[in-house]
Amino acid sequence: MFGSIAKKIFGSVNDRRLKSYRPKVAAINALEAELEKLSDEELRARTDALRAELAAGKNLDDLLVPAFATVREAAKRTLGQRHFDVQLIGGMVLHEGGIAEMRTGEGKTLVATLPVYLNALAGNGVHVVTVNDYLARRDSEWMGQIYRFLGMSVGVIVHGLDDTERAAAYACDITYGTNNEYGFDYLRDNMKYELAQMVQRGHHYAIVDEVDSILVDEARTPLIISGPVDDRSDLYMAVDILIPRLRKGDFEVDEKQRAVSLTESGNEHMEELVREAGLLREGTLYDAQNATLVHHVNQALRAHSLFQRDKDYIVRNGEVVIIDEFTGRMMPGRRYSEGLHQALEAKERVQIQPENQTLASITFQNYFRLYEKLAGMTGTAATEADEFLEIYNLEVVEVPTNRPVARVDEDDEVYRTAEEKYKAIIREIKEASSRGQPILVGTTSIEKSEYLAELLRRDGLTQIDFGEPKALEPLYSAVREGRAVKHFAVLNARFHEQEAFIVAEAGVPGAITIATNMAGRGTDIQLGGNLKMRIEQEIDGLEGDARKEAEDRIVAEIAAFKERALQAGGLYVLGTERHESRRIDNQLRGRSGRQGDPGRSKFYLSLQDDLMRIFGSERMDGMLSKLGLKEDEAIVHPWINKAIERAQAKVEARNFDTRKNILKYDNVMNDQRKVVFEQRREFMAEETVRDTIDEMRQGVIDDMVARAIPENAYPEQWNTAGLKEDVARLLNLDLPVDEWAQEEGIADEEIRERLRKAADEAYAQRIERNTPEVMNYVEKQVLLQSLDHLWREHLVTLDHLRQVIGWRGYAQRDPLNEYKSEAFDLFNHLVGHLREQVTGQLMRIEVVFQQPEPELPPMFAQHLDPATGENEFENAQGTMFGAGPAASFAAASDGGVAVAERDPADPSSWGRVGRNEPCPCGSGKKYKHCHGRLA
Repeated sequence: MFGSIAKKIFGSVNDRRLKSYRPKVAAINALEAELEKLSDEELRARTDALRAELAAGKNLDDLLVPAFATVREAAKRTLGQRHFDVQLIGGMVLHEGGIAEMRTGEGKTLVATLPVYLNALAGNGVHVVTVNDYLARRDSEWMGQIYRFLGMSVGVIVHGLDDTERAAAYACDITYGTNNEYGFDYLRDNMKYELAQMVQRGHHYAIVDEVDSILVDEARTPLIISGPVDDRSDLYMAVDILIPRLRKGDFEVDEKQRAVSLTESGNEHMEELVREAGLLREGTLYDAQNATLVHHVNQALRAHSLFQRDKDYIVRNGEVVIIDEFTGRMMPGRRYSEGLHQALEAKERVQIQPENQTLASITFQNYFRLYEKLAGMTGTAATEADEFLEIYNLEVVEVPTNRPVARVDEDDEVYRTAEEKYKAIIREIKEASSRGQPILVGTTSIEKSEYLAELLRRDGLTQIDFGEPKALEPLYSAVREGRAVKHFAVLNARFHEQEAFIVAEAGVPGAITIATNMAGRGTDIQLGGNLKMRIEQEIDGLEGDARKEAEDRIVAEIAAFKERALQAGGLYVLGTERHESRRIDNQLRGRSGRQGDPGRSKFYLSLQDDLMRIFGSERMDGMLSKLGLKEDEAIVHPWINKAIERAQAKVEARNFDTRKNILKYDNVMNDQRKVVFEQRREFMAEETVRDTIDEMRQGVIDDMVARAIPENAYPEQWNTAGLKEDVARLLNLDLPVDEWAQEEGIADEEIRERLRKAADEAYAQRIERNTPEVMNYVEKQVLLQSLDHLWREHLVTLDHLRQVIGWRGYAQRDPLNEYKSEAFDLFNHLVGHLREQVTGQLMRIEVVFQQPEPELPPMFAQHLDPATGENEFENAQGTMFGAGPAASFAAASDGGVAVAERDPADPSSWGRVGRNEPCPCGSGKKYKHCHGRLA
């Protein structure tokens, strides 16, 4: 009660913040007359003057008023548009690193030019993030007129650009692009081997358009770059052989849940089996470092217990082909994920196809938190304000409209069945269209929009085919002649350029447009039609008087159409169902009533809708029956609206908790990702990594000695045989370690020093033999490639660990804390393995110059659409980067036999060959599948 009284007296937090911007708005307006008198050259020169002031010690806040005034004047001269006062306020919110909530039609695209120009003065690059390539191109060309007029460079990042083009776009003062492209470029940059090959130049300031869509909806799925994994067919086969050896009580099958799990005795038995098979080298089966082995065991168990041949799959032409459980049809080309398909191939003894492995991944939450300053704009953010503040530290500020909103939002109509609801919707559509009122019908899915289209077709209406020339001519003819509109448009989120055109014409009197709720973003529905779109579609190519005459005709017709639409009540937004998020419903409503236009919105619901069904429709159905609600009758009451909003709020809170929980786990990986990526950059930036290599070698020697000679142990307790073996394996040296141990009074420190001296001398000889310059390059490449290889393996292990860590909850232990602890241990293992791998390779390395460079495996980009589960980059494919000079190197042990010295006909000349290297015999197979094949 006291809060509401204080709010009436002092205003809300939002009101007070808006009030604080008013003095700056007045100062910008005061400069307008002065700037109008400047010539174009003088106005352009203000950019250099502002940059000079910045260099002299002023900060960006000091320059806000003159910079905003400059952009406003430039917009008037280039676009013929003048920023409203509320748009200046929106620009200030964005500059401060907040979210500007501005209604549809308030000109958010133009608002962004103010803070973009101001922040670009610093010269660090500003990123403007859009939801699709079409909007990125459109806005960079459209708003780019302002920036170029003021002497700033503008770039655009879209799919299909090569690295040179991307680097040029990022080097510009202002760069437009999509969230996916920015994220994938960041991941690809951190997979390269030279700084010069990286395209991004830091993360200074970003403005995210449709911020709720990108940072909330799209953020539910991560960006992933994947590539073919090393051949693991031996492991699949080895694990598969063990499964039939399990006893009846070793596992439990839950057919209803399609789940299988090892029992306590089964775990013990399986641990014995994998240890006997040599698959478990250290620790217990459920230690963190063995998470991948556990994953393979579980998948093999699933393949044997839950999947039946000729029911769930068939084997045809040496391939395992999935059978669709609903249709019974084969689905060639489809494969089970996460190694399950490979487990089935091992079970059926057919050729095991390689699986794809995550090479790099990041969530949008963690990518956008890289920016020093982040801002966003949308028409609907208030309902997600808590999430924006907690996850991104972004405050939502509701910016008032330029003109008061005149739209009428009516109470929902609730019917008992979906059939009754759709009857009422068809009736309402025809009534609205017949009186000349344009109507936008919002659906929650593509399937439901097509169902509604089919109902309209049955009722005698014709769908507009936008692939045909002059597709909208029947609509325009009916409006001109005063006839009933018999055509409708269906808008699905598939073709963005077509989307924009359809949405632009949805304000023609009597026009019927069916759309999915998220479609058509970035383009306003203007009553009467969109002048720019019609000129592009109808008179593109005309010149001179003919063009002028056609333009005048279109302008007059749009004005007449607008008047008729206004008289009919403006745009009518009809929602066919409530979405689980209030924000999506508000987006749909916001299409109507732009810039003070009249409008109307209404939602039609049934008790069979998903939201109503989940939240107690049975009780409501019984209550409505008792009240005597007859067929085709609806209940309309403000209480219903409030109840639905409460249900939506519950769903939103649940979804937020889910995203927050996912983020908590990803933050653990993100901390490690930052360390690895930062370390890579440091390695690439250094002229030589010799000091790091030397430290790693010393660390490896320290670890070897510590393992073999425990603290305070007697000489007879020393494991000299193990130490000798480690020295040969990791240092490629044959040293009399066992003889040293027999010397009177020798200590571990003395042995450590002798090993260091011998290793340093051997490595110095290798440097001299291969030349310091070449070894500098080789050391850096080995270090980076080893780090990348281990990091990828680490990502897979963490992913497998995350899938099983939830079981720790049954032992009354917090899964998140367990995950943090295990991930930390795994990262320490990674560091230790890196030291050993780099040292082992460099102590054997011989440089061989050869052409051509080996072709590197393809990489695939993946971001799953949270709504459909489909990959937005189904056919997107990239390549690995950073081949460097035409030199390759081989880790040739047993005396350092180089690749060039191997005789294909003489196996004795090959030395030790890596399991995954091409067989030296020239067969083209991997060594392990040829001469290195195990019996």
